[in-house]
Amino acid sequence: MEGKGFTEEQEALVVKSWAVMKKNSAELGLQFFLKVFEIAPSAQKLFSFLKDSDIPLEKNPKLKPHAMSVFVMTCESAVQLRKAGKVTVRESTLKRLGGVHFKSGVVDEHYEVTKFALLETIKEAVPEMWSPEMKSAWGEAYDQLVAAIKSEMKPSA
Repeated sequence: MEGKGFTEEQEALVVKSWAVMKKNSAELGLQFFLKVFEIAPSAQKLFSFLKDSDIPLEKNPKLKPHAMSVFVMTCESAVQLRKAGKVTVRESTLKRLGGVHFKSGVVDEHYEVTKFALLETIKEAVPEMWSPEMKSAWGEAYDQLVAAIKSEMKPSA
């Protein structure tokens, strides 16, 4: 869970791209989730508010706020990673995320799909900045956040 392996150069790339994306985080968050569901439609079953809904995904009133909060938390965590030396999501939040992901039946493949969707969303959001180095920086930050969540994935006490 330590922020090692996340260099100053990677931090600069993440900070620079997040500064551009931040103002559009509601739309980007939604795009991010729509990509996840496009790649893995079955993932919709993991969300209570989508399970029995016949509303189109992009019109679901609960999806956009949820998607935005996940996207913002993921990006803010990436930006803080090096300064803090670790994932900065509050411990109580990590425990809750771990518990929810455990209870919902989230598995490694889901995290891989989500990583791919996140990187694609960022690539499309900042095409003029995108590079193999930026992809690697965001990938590393995402992996560290996932490791922190996975370490809390157990039945809630």
